[in-house]
Amino acid sequence: MDHKELLARAEALEKSLPDLSFGYLGTSLLGRGIPKFTLGHGKIEVLYVGTHHALEWLTCDLLIKFLEEAGSLREKRIGGISVAELFECVTYHVIPMLNPDGVEYVYHGVSNDNPIKDRVIAMNGGNKTFSFWQANGRGVDLNHNYNDAFAEYRAASGILSGAPTRFAGEEPESEPEVAYLCGFLRHHPTLRGVLSLHTQGRVIYYQSRGAMCPSSIRIAKQMEARSGYHPEIAEGLSSCGGLTDWCIRSLGIPAFTLECGSGKNPLPISQLKQIYTELRDLLFLFPTWL
Repeated sequence: MDHKELLARAEALEKSLPDLSFGYLGTSLLGRGIPKFTLGHGKIEVLYVGTHHALEWLTCDLLIKFLEEAGSLREKRIGGISVAELFECVTYHVIPMLNPDGVEYVYHGVSNDNPIKDRVIAMNGGNKTFSFWQANGRGVDLNHNYNDAFAEYRAASGILSGAPTRFAGEEPESEPEVAYLCGFLRHHPTLRGVLSLHTQGRVIYYQSRGAMCPSSIRIAKQMEARSGYHPEIAEGLSSCGGLTDWCIRSLGIPAFTLECGSGKNPLPISQLKQIYTELRDLLFLFPTWL
């Protein structure tokens, strides 16, 4: 779904789910609201984030499906636990689309009223099709814009200006999308765990360059048992500057990157049902493992 469809779904969700509220984390570089949902009202708080990378838009659809199903499962049980009881004990903070500007490029290209249209098209090699664009509205890879080994990453990547992928920005948290998210995390010290959803590979990253929280291995094994995804160790540039790295190393919060599905990005929407089936129990039960 694009940003317009996400907002329409958000309005419908807020009307239909008594356990859910909807607002905005902040605004993107180009002024789009970054939707944020709160599901449940318990003391165990967790955060789920999708679509750091624009071409990984499927993670937005996945998290919206999780929220939509939450209402129909309220009287059911998952893993022996009542979903209604989960909503009493847990607060799920869900940001399905951190990068709405990038997603807009992927779906619709760069609009004529975009103030940096020519520059963005030049970053994309002159191509007006943005199907493989990962970055935000001005060519910054949001999942390398966190304050974790930032200088080291920039030096190793060799990418020092806007690009479809891997440009970390001029400084940590230079991008409003990341700055708003970091601000939210800093002002919510009660958060117990973070999931960052990406595609693809069917793996779980649970540490950052050897650092991890004491419970991380145990939780990763429980996640594996529920999903079939395998815990792995991120290496090289993939282990620098990401949300999971920053949460573990700076905030001391158990954080995990889920690489959802398999194949070549962007994954087709036809994989959504299978991926959701794989991850459904994990998304509901993750807070109970913290």
